Amino acid sequence: MATLSRPLFLAGALVGATAMARATARRRRRIDLAGRVALVTGGSRGLGLVLARELAAQGARVVICARDEAELARARVDLVRRGADAVAIPCDVTDESQVREMLGHVRQRLGQVEILINNAGMIQVGPADVMTLGDYEQALRVHLRGPLLTTFGVLPDMRRRGEGRIVNIASVGGKISVAHLLPYSTSKFALVGFSSGLRAALAREGIYVTTVCPGLMRTGSPRNASFKGQHRDEFAWFSIADSLPLASMRAGRAAARIVDACRHGDAELVMPLPTWLAVKLHALAPGLGADALSLADRALPGPGGIGTEARPGSQSESRWSPSLLTRLGDEAAERNNEVPG
Repeated sequence: MATLSRPLFLAGALVGATAMARATARRRRRIDLAGRVALVTGGSRGLGLVLARELAAQGARVVICARDEAELARARVDLVRRGADAVAIPCDVTDESQVREMLGHVRQRLGQVEILINNAGMIQVGPADVMTLGDYEQALRVHLRGPLLTTFGVLPDMRRRGEGRIVNIASVGGKISVAHLLPYSTSKFALVGFSSGLRAALAREGIYVTTVCPGLMRTGSPRNASFKGQHRDEFAWFSIADSLPLASMRAGRAAARIVDACRHGDAELVMPLPTWLAVKLHALAPGLGADALSLADRALPGPGGIGTEARPGSQSESRWSPSLLTRLGDEAAERNNEVPG
């Protein structure tokens, strides 16, 4: 017994010392958000809008950008009504000239971007057989090219100041690839790789990059996602999963954790706990994880229906969705500007 106690004690002491060192470093990196200029891409609805609300509540001067001007106008009204100092600028983050012009407007009106949250995204749902090369290219444009352009746009100013925060909203799909979200997962894996490597390159300059990999969140996003194949059945399973309390996370809680990770310059945030556990298990036993994902894929709708055509969730309703099973997600869609008006 005595021979075991010493190694256990040393291991415990090492774990405790490591935890204390990490906590100390986290406190040292902490910044006050009040008065800082924060840009949220894809900030007109869903998680982006909820993140903008959270940043504004903590005193940041918020800029939101997105392609849809009507959505942006509604989002800005929402933020101003909450007392936010908010600016809304139309921008397609995959277009280099638009990104350059948008960042120029931000500098003129508010100053340099001190916090960048790359949130703009899209979701394509359907069997792998109905996904086209164009779907993969589009997902990569939005989830990789967009963050590249905005990051390259703000980095010179951050480097001159010797500080900055960049948050890349990836996904659990960037850790565990799901067959019915294959273009999405492919592009999120790319974003995770870029984000993780960028942190290593910039940390010594006082610029901290945070990679966020959330699981399902109740933002109301299924309504504006794209569905292929048996699109009504695809929308049903996705919107139900996105609404269930045990399977999904409240958008406000997710945003609060993301902003906290940004403030402290954390390297990575995987949430909620079931998602974190799933990622760890998949890393430890990838073969077992692949088998489980294959079984899950067999239970999902097959090809057919509208084939390679795409329909938004708002045009993919059925007796299952909207229903009581999707009530929480439907309420989130109303609350987070996913529904016009």
